[in-house]
Amino acid sequence: MEPKKFKIGIVGLGPVGMILAEHFQEAGCDVAICDMIKEKVELIKAEGIHLTGIMDKRSAFSEVFSSFEGLLSSNIDLLISAVKAYHVDNFLNEIKAANKNDKLLIMSAQNGIDVSTKYSSYFNESKILRMVVNFAGNVNAPNVVNVTFFNPPNYVASRNDSREDVANWVSEILSSVDMVTQSTDSFDLTSKVWHKTILNAALSPLCAISRLTMKEAMEIPDTHEIVERIIIEAMEVAKAEDITFGKNFVKLCLRYLNNAGNHFPSLAVDLMNERETEINFMNGKIVEYGRKHYVRTPLNLTFTNLVKAIQDKNLAKNMIQETIEEQ
Repeated sequence: MEPKKFKIGIVGLGPVGMILAEHFQEAGCDVAICDMIKEKVELIKAEGIHLTGIMDKRSAFSEVFSSFEGLLSSNIDLLISAVKAYHVDNFLNEIKAANKNDKLLIMSAQNGIDVSTKYSSYFNESKILRMVVNFAGNVNAPNVVNVTFFNPPNYVASRNDSREDVANWVSEILSSVDMVTQSTDSFDLTSKVWHKTILNAALSPLCAISRLTMKEAMEIPDTHEIVERIIIEAMEVAKAEDITFGKNFVKLCLRYLNNAGNHFPSLAVDLMNERETEINFMNGKIVEYGRKHYVRTPLNLTFTNLVKAIQDKNLAKNMIQETIEEQ
């Protein structure tokens, strides 16, 4: 294992970005981090990143930036994108404009189906990796993440399997500091992406609309039944895409979700805080692929459209409020 083999840059210091940054730093890597929120950047410069909950770790960072130009000027080898999926297009446009390193590798660490496809429009596929993260947390302060669960392993792969060396390096580095991560191939990773998205889609919009925590939603028979039906719908769509499932997949999903904590998933947090959500990359993608294969997805469609309706109303209200404040 060579911690200094690749210099790591991480963009997007939400729960995923901060958890990854802390672990790469702990492993002895050179790590530079970036976020557009200046309050967060200044606090991390002063106090570092602190993980609480099921993990208790703290790291200081010497290279913390509030611009892509600053981050990329620090000679990054592997840029990890942990921005929200709906910010990916803007992120890629700005990175493409600012990047002067034709050897730069980029790794997507977002939730959702087809997110890494966006990267192919900006970078050669040989430079793209994708990671499926199986941990989560909530931001308790700008530089503090309450880590709520980690169900190992994470998975990482090169998009076209040409950079297996980088995927292996990432998995070895993270696994060395108890963030167990497995290197795999692009075809297996596609299945992992679908599996993870199905789990997210089963609970996230339900919790967002009902304001039930994950634990509460799984304990109520009526909502538990809805979760099961969403999983079955999504499975039928995935099968039409040649995604394979192991024996007892539905039961294993329910067992996994039955162990969910008494907290809200990130999509629910975003909706309750009147922010944009990643619904289009979760249930929305299941609906989209269902239409492609003529597979009906009434529950996924219902939750997609309800979340989008609430989201759009919130965003319109916020825009009006911002306009009033500017006058």
